[in-house]
Amino acid sequence: MTGFFIKKAFFDGWDNLIGMVLFNIGYLFLAFAGFYIVWASLSFNFLLGFAAFVIVLLAFSILIGGSAEVVHNYSDYKHESWSAFRSGIKRNIRHSLLFSAVLLFFFITLIFVIPFWFSQIGGVMGGIAGILLVWIDVAIVLALPYYFPLMTLLPADRPLKTLKKCLIILADNMAFSLFMLVYNAICIAITVFTIGLIPGLVGLQLASQDAMKLRMFKYDYMEENADADRKHIPWDDLLYDEKEKVGPRSLKSMIFPWKY
Repeated sequence: MTGFFIKKAFFDGWDNLIGMVLFNIGYLFLAFAGFYIVWASLSFNFLLGFAAFVIVLLAFSILIGGSAEVVHNYSDYKHESWSAFRSGIKRNIRHSLLFSAVLLFFFITLIFVIPFWFSQIGGVMGGIAGILLVWIDVAIVLALPYYFPLMTLLPADRPLKTLKKCLIILADNMAFSLFMLVYNAICIAITVFTIGLIPGLVGLQLASQDAMKLRMFKYDYMEENADADRKHIPWDDLLYDEKEKVGPRSLKSMIFPWKY
């Protein structure tokens, strides 16, 4: 399954490269604008800078909720993007609000609370509290990539239920989640090298969408076969249709798709 995920994520990105780059350019522009706003606000006082940071974080979360619909289409071999982005912003606003709250909690604990517990309070209780918060932040890093993909795949769920399922998915797929952490780290390195264009934020979202889509085949299978062995999932059978849709690819077919 992992090997096919890498293949699907790559070709889904390749097939929608222009749209992905355009969205990434937009996110880059907004990132620079947001950084300038926060930096300028901090020059006046900390509270104003913090308020600006919260507003920028909320705005990005809302936009990410829109692009979640875009990558959902890409993962389903559809190319509708701009209209999906606009409708996704409106449809996913509640999920975006919770997403921004979780991110805000992550940044506050990482930058302020954890160092405070370790350095200022000290002692056994301070150490325990600090370690507990570190593990909570680690869980957020590992589980949050599943959040928007689960939202699009299970649209009837409310935000808190989606977040709860992210943690369940993490606990049930720890090895794959660690693989995704490494995979995303490599993608971030490539993103820095390409100045944010490829794969960029949208490419990271697309990879998470593909990963969750493929994982859902496992849970659909387990629901239909309650007595099945969880350690021996027939991935070849479950992914047959997906493999047919991705199809065999060659360098020529990638560069000149109209000839094939």
